[in-house]
Amino acid sequence: MTSTYLPEERSRAPRASPITAPAPGRGRRRVLNWLTAIAFQLPALALFGLLVLLPILFAVYASLFRWGGFGMPSDYTGTDNFTRLFQDPVFLGDLWRCALLVVLSLALQLPFALAMAVLLNQRLRGRPVYRMLFFAPYVLSEVVTGVLFSMIFAPDDGLADHVLGTVGLDALGGKWFADPSTVMATLFLVMTWKYFGFHMMLYLAGLQAIPAELTEAAIVDGAGPWQRFRGVTLPLLAPTLRISAFLSVIGSIQLFDLVWVITAGGPDHHSETMAISMFQYGFKRYQVGYAGAISVAMFGISLVFALVYQRFVLRRDLAGATTTMRGGGA
Repeated sequence: MTSTYLPEERSRAPRASPITAPAPGRGRRRVLNWLTAIAFQLPALALFGLLVLLPILFAVYASLFRWGGFGMPSDYTGTDNFTRLFQDPVFLGDLWRCALLVVLSLALQLPFALAMAVLLNQRLRGRPVYRMLFFAPYVLSEVVTGVLFSMIFAPDDGLADHVLGTVGLDALGGKWFADPSTVMATLFLVMTWKYFGFHMMLYLAGLQAIPAELTEAAIVDGAGPWQRFRGVTLPLLAPTLRISAFLSVIGSIQLFDLVWVITAGGPDHHSETMAISMFQYGFKRYQVGYAGAISVAMFGISLVFALVYQRFVLRRDLAGATTTMRGGGA
């Protein structure tokens, strides 16, 4: 009897799973995948190195020489250009004007763009037309904008003086860009007209991403318009506001073409920016080593601001994005 059931019991007994050896060629296929990915990235990396990294490194190298831009740098001066940089009243004025533009942009331009975005997020007749009109200045090139406002604010016969004279406000007219006391205010007005539409569209995109159920729940709880904006809209719009502020500050640091077309830094350096000083020294006065020091200073200011802003301001947004990506992939 035992011998009869032994084969059946053996067949029902659990069998040890055999150790599967790695499929032949799997390691080779993984190496080929890595090589393929690297091969596809090589053209982009080569262009990035040639057009971004190499100019940055050469600017740092040239800033250590007294060099006119012809031949290879040979008159090594060490950090003399940087010492001169922070003793130059023109460059120190550039830093002051950059800080002024940053403060004005954060305090006036971005709140104005946010107010227009909130207004155009309501149900208004002709809302797409208003959005298009407000965004249209951003589409224009800086050169076209500069030429246009140079004619509008031309002394005596410009459109601005003509309009003010028509309504009896001749005393408010003036030289606009030619007067040191008004040139920065007029430039900021032009900058606001040019760039506020871009920030407005960013805020509109952020506002439309806010779920309507949250606003409806706040209305049910009895919250007024200001309470809904402060307690619901503003916190949910905060990531967009932070990105907009970052772009505004970086743009103010690197501002060049609009100011160059309108004033070229005048009158008497009163509208000059760091980028214009770099251009003037590098291409007008042939002091390329000193211009390289200015470019390195601009790069350093932008890099430090970006790292500090990312560390202390964007950290929560980046952590949320990383968590979302990890959660989606799990």
